[in-house]
Amino acid sequence: MVELDSDVLRNIGAISRSIQTINDSKFRQFGLDRGQFVFLTRICEHEGINPIDLSNMLKVDKATTTKVIQKLEHKGLVERVRDQSDKRMWQLYPSPQARDLYVSVMEEENVNIAICFSGLSGKEKQIAEGLIRRMAQNIDYKWGNLKTKSSRDIKKNGGNGHEPN
Repeated sequence: MVELDSDVLRNIGAISRSIQTINDSKFRQFGLDRGQFVFLTRICEHEGINPIDLSNMLKVDKATTTKVIQKLEHKGLVERVRDQSDKRMWQLYPSPQARDLYVSVMEEENVNIAICFSGLSGKEKQIAEGLIRRMAQNIDYKWGNLKTKSSRDIKKNGGNGHEPN
């Protein structure tokens, strides 16, 4: 049997899933469905962002982003506006209600950060943040290559995303 070199990714995944569950439960009271708060916060922090850049920022596929944007728009939390320099693109803006929700979301995120860092010194927090940031940058390279390869394969294979027979 092959053994893992480290269980660090399992721990990061467990932390992520735990926080996701906590947040989903908390934000349901604000009418946000599973994971929508992540999209909402990034749109509030990057007003005018386009869906492609939002997908890349969140490391999700464009179809997921499109579905979440449609739901947020239906709830009156996000407005799509045509990009004036590229009429094929949309820019995303938070509604006033979304900006109000953003405050609550950030407060809850700060609570979760405090819980995760409890018992750590200031120096340990800095080290942890730096190491995780570097790990994210390292894997981002592989993720970026995968997304680029996927786009090339779709174009190469006539737009269907499948290898030729």
